[in-house]
Amino acid sequence: MPTFPVPERHRLDVFLAEAASTSRVKAGALVRGGSVLLNGRVVLKPAHLVHPGDTVEVTGSGERASESHVTPVDLKLAILYEDEACLVIQKPAGIAMHPAPGIAKDEPTILNGIAHLFLKQRGKLPALPFAASSVLVHRLDRDTTGCVLIAKTPQAHTALQKQFKDRTIRKTYLAVVAGIPKEHEAHIDAPIGRHVSQRTKMSVMGATHSRSAQTTYHVLSAKNGAALLACDLHTGRTHQIRVHVSAIGHPVLGDETYASPQSARLAEEKHIDSLCLHAWKLTFRSPGSKKQTTVVAPLTPLFKKTLRTMSLTLPTKEE
Repeated sequence: MPTFPVPERHRLDVFLAEAASTSRVKAGALVRGGSVLLNGRVVLKPAHLVHPGDTVEVTGSGERASESHVTPVDLKLAILYEDEACLVIQKPAGIAMHPAPGIAKDEPTILNGIAHLFLKQRGKLPALPFAASSVLVHRLDRDTTGCVLIAKTPQAHTALQKQFKDRTIRKTYLAVVAGIPKEHEAHIDAPIGRHVSQRTKMSVMGATHSRSAQTTYHVLSAKNGAALLACDLHTGRTHQIRVHVSAIGHPVLGDETYASPQSARLAEEKHIDSLCLHAWKLTFRSPGSKKQTTVVAPLTPLFKKTLRTMSLTLPTKEE
């Protein structure tokens, strides 16, 4: 099956027409005919929205596709919040969100871990039916840790994704970056698109199909040639924080993809070989409780070690 990773938000038929170099009419017909898989699940609506990190597969001759089975795997995922409509898990580093090109078929992903969680009965909460296409509300990079919002039903999935679309969900990340920004607080407004020659990278310069991207940061701590930033995402582009802070000359420590010579040297000197980016706080309105909820993901032991190594501190009032 031809497989296409999704770089940016699109209608499924529009994305498929461009990715497969075909007409939108033909792409729509393939979708309606059941020949297209989105993250291993058949999708029959051409208008279905795909998002960065999704994977689209098409059968070679237009026959109906069979859905990939997601095997439940106990990844020991910590649950930070849960109600009848959704839950928030703490994503570990080094685990991809879902199957995609470059990931071994037998490699467990967050989807496998969610399938396991849905099988379990937790207190008064019953086991749940699992559908790979309607549980992930958003995504984190493989090596990013922290809050991931999971929908329990297709209805909750639609409602939560609408909050992301309407930008009513607040996402705050912690990032340890190389160098100390001159501005203690700043708003970065720089469109992001796919790098013209390095297709696994995103860029603010010389990129294709750039889309609006906005990030606000403020410095929480600065010392020894590094800074701890709190970054608020106002949009949700692929690699957004990593691209934006790199563009202003302060790459995330441990980020090999967007490193500068200075950040690579500092990471090597301090023996930092993991991405220092953590999805720290997530504020949303649950479709279940109807209440606005803020979930905070505890810092991982590795992130805490990096802070100690760089003599950086998270202010008490921010915890």
